[in-house]
Amino acid sequence: MSEDRQERFGGTGAVRAGHGFDVAALDAWMHAHVAGYAGPLSVEQFKGGQSNPTYRLLTPTRAYVLRRKPPGALLPGAHAVEREYRVLAALGQAGFPVAPVHGLCEDAGVIGTPFYVMDMVEGRIFWDSTLPALTPQERPAYFDAMNAAIAQLHGIDPQAIGLGDYGKPGSYFARQIARWSRQYRDDQAAGRNEDMDWLADWLPGQIPAGDETTIVHGDFRADNMIWHPTEPRILAVLDWELSTLGHPLADFTYHLMMYHLPPHIIGGFKGADLAALNIPSQADYVAAYCARTGRDGIDNLPFYLAFNMFRFAAIIHGIKGRMARGTASSPEAQSLVDTLPELAAIGRRTAQGQGR
Repeated sequence: MSEDRQERFGGTGAVRAGHGFDVAALDAWMHAHVAGYAGPLSVEQFKGGQSNPTYRLLTPTRAYVLRRKPPGALLPGAHAVEREYRVLAALGQAGFPVAPVHGLCEDAGVIGTPFYVMDMVEGRIFWDSTLPALTPQERPAYFDAMNAAIAQLHGIDPQAIGLGDYGKPGSYFARQIARWSRQYRDDQAAGRNEDMDWLADWLPGQIPAGDETTIVHGDFRADNMIWHPTEPRILAVLDWELSTLGHPLADFTYHLMMYHLPPHIIGGFKGADLAALNIPSQADYVAAYCARTGRDGIDNLPFYLAFNMFRFAAIIHGIKGRMARGTASSPEAQSLVDTLPELAAIGRRTAQGQGR
């Protein structure tokens, strides 16, 4: 789960204390590296973007977005804006809808930390996954566009676009389950949860046979997309911080959790009247993805969903631990941590076939 939620593109304001930089130095870099750039340049900061500070760069003729590593000491491999730039550049060349990127600067001497610049893509963002701003007649086309986009992503050959080493190929579920189980069990400050314990014991022995490796987004959902202002067309998929090489069914069934979770847990719509809203049923949505990706169906769906619920719950458990240690504190973090027992319980019930 990314830390950059609605607040990231929910508005901008003055650059926050400690997040400023030499605008003249950035202006000079833009002149040298961004085709068609012309100042003068002014800078605003998006209200969110706590993981990687995010800025709107305004000129008289167009706007850009800058993403940078935060100032200060960082853990190795954390805040990897270089990875974000790499996947955006590769996918853009492959024709996948992402914001066009203009350049990566790995020289911390320019503005204090490495950064990259991309277009500011203007359009609609739907924060509610039931898409309440649309009519029932409009919704099916938007859901079909999401389905087509994730199928398109999983159909791209990583080797062919230079992303063959973007992650470890193979054994994705075993590695992920081991990683998140270890993090969950080692974080004593966050305590233990009976349903999490059960899932950590159950999941390793249930991994389906066979293996696949594709590019995976890691947080694919309606509010991580910028849509055309009036058409059911995705202009840019956002939030690539969790992207890697992984199993496509892990990625698709994370997206599918919208059918199984309530609105207060990452915008699910469990309990909504899908027929009245004219949202496709889960069965129809799965069938559409399978048709696009050449599958006969998805066996072991409860495993895939339970895996994603466990993974997401383990991430929340880590936030709980940071709060207990005094290294994370916000109303948003607390509200997320409050969902942990409910999410873990849903994961266990799903694994036991007692879900939806």
